[in-house]
Amino acid sequence: MLLSVHFSFSFAALAGIVQLILAVRPTAALQGGRTIVWLVVLSCLWAVIRSTPRESVGRDFKQPDFSVIVKVGDLFAEQSNLIIGFTDVFDTSTEDADVISPRSVQAQFLEKAFHGDASALDEALRAALRGSPVLESETEASKPRGKRDRYPLGTVAVIARGEFKYYGVAYSRMSNDLVAQSSVDYLWRSLENVWSILSSSGHLEPVAIPVLGSDLARVGSLGRESLIKMIVLSFVARSRVSLVSRKITVVVHPSGADEVDFNEVQAFLNSL
Repeated sequence: MLLSVHFSFSFAALAGIVQLILAVRPTAALQGGRTIVWLVVLSCLWAVIRSTPRESVGRDFKQPDFSVIVKVGDLFAEQSNLIIGFTDVFDTSTEDADVISPRSVQAQFLEKAFHGDASALDEALRAALRGSPVLESETEASKPRGKRDRYPLGTVAVIARGEFKYYGVAYSRMSNDLVAQSSVDYLWRSLENVWSILSSSGHLEPVAIPVLGSDLARVGSLGRESLIKMIVLSFVARSRVSLVSRKITVVVHPSGADEVDFNEVQAFLNSL
């Protein structure tokens, strides 16, 4: 279906160009069956190129110099600092999968960076959040499971682990019945805070970010592609005010790659 759409569009565009040329200056070389054959061949080539799935797109920006890459892959395989999404209570427990889903980025962070030691991660978070104000504290009666201290949305906990830094950002609110909820406003505000922290303490080092808001803490009705554009737009806008990083990689999990039209994402990058 997609192949035929691209073929039809390309053929119509090329035929229109030929007709325009013939109207201005009749040329024998553009008349006859040979021209039709070339139009079909070129349209087929264009349709195949446009329809071939892509797994990585990017753009190098100038003044200031920085790069944006959007790719399918494993966030934790990136050799860079990482941005990790959290809720406002910075929960870490994956036991019984009732607080943090074992398939979430937070669970992978616990496993990859802390070898599954939740106590060590909790201690690192406590140290990172020591200077951050607690917005409110739930009681055991109101929130029987999970952590109870709530931090303002957009709070960023910076954790140094090995050779990399991890920027844990609270972009969603964990309800008392353990349902993570976010919104476009929450995400935009949180991204702005992350860029500010990176600008002041990231030394312009490469950073990678997952598609925040695409899974359990969904941001409204936005799909992965829209969320990618939102993340990229936020980063580019902030970078033009003050450089954040020389390179950001937005990593799309393979399970969600089919939801992203990488040609469209490339076109969006080119428009910025």
